[in-house]
Amino acid sequence: MKKIAIMGAMPEEVAPILQKLGEYKTTEYAGNKYYEATYKGVELVVAYSKIGKVFSTLTATTMIEHFSCDTLLFSGVAGAINPNLKIGDLIVATKLSQHDLDITAFGHPMGYVPEGSVFVKSDKELLALSKEVARELEKNVIEGIIATGDQFIHDEKIKENIVKHFNADALEMEGGSVAVVCNALGVPFFILRAISDTADTDASFSFDEFMESSAIISAEFIMKMVDKIIEQ
Repeated sequence: MKKIAIMGAMPEEVAPILQKLGEYKTTEYAGNKYYEATYKGVELVVAYSKIGKVFSTLTATTMIEHFSCDTLLFSGVAGAINPNLKIGDLIVATKLSQHDLDITAFGHPMGYVPEGSVFVKSDKELLALSKEVARELEKNVIEGIIATGDQFIHDEKIKENIVKHFNADALEMEGGSVAVVCNALGVPFFILRAISDTADTDASFSFDEFMESSAIISAEFIMKMVDKIIEQ
C-alpha cells in the first residue's frame, strides 16, 4: 500500500486538507504534529513543518524515515517573480534551488555546494499527473522554477538578483530543502504553490490578505493529485 506525505509550512496550508479528511490520528514526534489518516484505501500523513528550510528539512525527513512515506506532495503559497503570475494562480515546480546558499567567494555559482547541485528536478511522473489534474479542474497551471530561501522577499533588488542567478518564477521558504531531502532519499516529490503575493514592497500586505484563499486553491489541487495517484 502506498503511503503519501502531504506537507505544508503553515497551519493554514494543511487545514483544508485535514478538513477534507475529517477523521485522523495525531502523533507528536520531534517537536511537531503529524496527522495520519486513511483516504480511499491509501495511508496519508499530513503535517505543517513551520516556516523555513531547517524545519521543512526536519519534517520531510521525518515523514519519509519515521512514517515510511514513499511519495511527498507539498501544498502551499508563494510569492511571484514571473510577471505573468497573479495572486491565486498555481505554479508547479519543475526544479528548485536555494537562492540564499552563497559560497561564490570560492568560485562556485549561487545555490551550489560541492557534491550538490544548483537545481533539484521534480518527479516527471507526478508532473505528468498534474497536467491531467489541471485539465480536469480547468485550471491554468504554470510550470516553472521555484527558488527557496530563509527570507520573506519584499525587495525589488533582491528579486532581480534571484532572477539573474536562477531565472526563478516564484519564491518561497521550504521547497528547495524538501527537494534535496526527497532526492537524497529516493522519494518522488511534487511541489505546488498558489501565489499569495508578488514579492514586492506590498508583499506582506498581500500575503496576509490572500494567503488563506490561495492555500485552499493549492490544497484542492493536491487532493486531486492524491486521487490520481490512487487511480494508477
